[in-house]
Amino acid sequence: MDTMTAAFFADEGPPEAEFHPGIARRMAHKTVAAGALIRDPSDRILFVVPNYKPYLDLPGGIVETGEPPSAACRREVLEELGLDLPTGRLLVVDWTPGRGPWSDQVQFVFDGGVLDPSAAVRPAADELTGIQWSDLSNAPIRASLHRRLSLALTALTTGAPIHAEMGHRYC
Repeated sequence: MDTMTAAFFADEGPPEAEFHPGIARRMAHKTVAAGALIRDPSDRILFVVPNYKPYLDLPGGIVETGEPPSAACRREVLEELGLDLPTGRLLVVDWTPGRGPWSDQVQFVFDGGVLDPSAAVRPAADELTGIQWSDLSNAPIRASLHRRLSLALTALTTGAPIHAEMGHRYC
């Protein structure tokens, strides 16, 4: 646990006791993921090529227990690409339903900034087969990710984060 998170927990006081033992275990648990929208000076997006699914994806991954989404984003970009980039501001929070082997998720997209495409990127061989720079319009990605990234690009220009459900703006 990082220092900031530990301080937040200290401010909260002792953990709450369950009034009805076992109820917390029976509640739904969602997967949380965090990704970075990294662009080049031409506004192409940096995608990773996972070896475990047929579509491109953003650099990022699953948030670990007790880990803030912003810290997970930075950790995952470092693990996947060898890049220690600061996590920028929140662009989109998107809920996606469970599908196939994946449970439903709350997905955070953070601004990963602008990176020179010649930067030394080292894709993690255990989970990626490479990287690809692409315009959003040409990227072979799921429709929901395309919608989510369209919203993220909007959030970059408006300065306001966007709440979405399956890539559709909510309200």
